[in-house]
Amino acid sequence: MTTLRSIALYVAAALAEIGGAWLVWQGVREHRGLLWVGAGVAALGLYGFVATFQPDAHFGRVLAAYGGVFVAGSLAWGVVVDKFRPDRYDVAGALLCLAGVAVIMYAPRV
Repeated sequence: MTTLRSIALYVAAALAEIGGAWLVWQGVREHRGLLWVGAGVAALGLYGFVATFQPDAHFGRVLAAYGGVFVAGSLAWGVVVDKFRPDRYDVAGALLCLAGVAVIMYAPRV
């Protein structure tokens, strides 16, 4: 159950961070205004809060592993929201990053 909770928290953190960054991007680069930027800043703050609920007590480990989730999540966001089509190297890179997440966070420790 701890692993499933951790994965759910990583997904929630990715949605908050990537969504927040996308909202800021839309507000600034697409000229949608300060409301979009403000919503993005709030979502980015939520990301930082969600990360604190990870069951592992080591900030460096949690954040290092999250990097892999961020990479894969960013590509997935691009596919769903921006209709981006990743090539095989994008997919391979994301899978390598997720393998790194698994090793860092979920390998048995002695």
